[in-house]
Amino acid sequence: MAKNQALREQLPDTTSAINIGDRAIDNLKFIRDTMERSTHFTAVPGYGGMLMGVTAVAAAYIANGQIYLRDSLITWIAEAFLAFAIGLLAMWQKSKIAGTPLISTPAKKFALSFLPPLVCGIVITLGLWRNEYYYIMPPVFMLCYGAAVVCGGAFSVRVVPIMGWCFIAMGAAAFALPTGYGNSMMAASFGLLHIVFGAIIARRYGG
Repeated sequence: MAKNQALREQLPDTTSAINIGDRAIDNLKFIRDTMERSTHFTAVPGYGGMLMGVTAVAAAYIANGQIYLRDSLITWIAEAFLAFAIGLLAMWQKSKIAGTPLISTPAKKFALSFLPPLVCGIVITLGLWRNEYYYIMPPVFMLCYGAAVVCGGAFSVRVVPIMGWCFIAMGAAAFALPTGYGNSMMAASFGLLHIVFGAIIARRYGG
């Protein structure tokens, strides 16, 4: 009996060691997630972004059927308003579920960084529209939106600015392609990129 007791005392308690290690990993994960939520705007919508991509693909189909380029761009402008409404609603819903208000400090930093390139894009669009430079507008849409996403993404999760740089790359490519590829590039950027990155955000960052 004494021999068995001595043997038990000599054996390491591996169960408690494993439990301590697991607890430490859980604590580190909790601390990391808490710090990320406090310093980053994590309410960027994943499913909402995917829906924005779907509506962009539909808009590309409608715009491609228009005879005049001006009418095609009107379709895309209407899509921009629809996508903006979807994005706001999706962000509000995600922040409500996560319990992080949209008026938090990270959210304000995201918005203040996102807005200037977007405002520049609107002003440039109005100038191009006034002078009837319609064929230049699709690349400008992609470039300015991409710049807005990169700037705002500096205060969000890592995948967001990556998406913005992809928009900028597609906008640069659109300038190099013939003007007839405008709707296709808009579908690839505002449609496909939103769907792909929206799925990544939804999977990794909770919807």
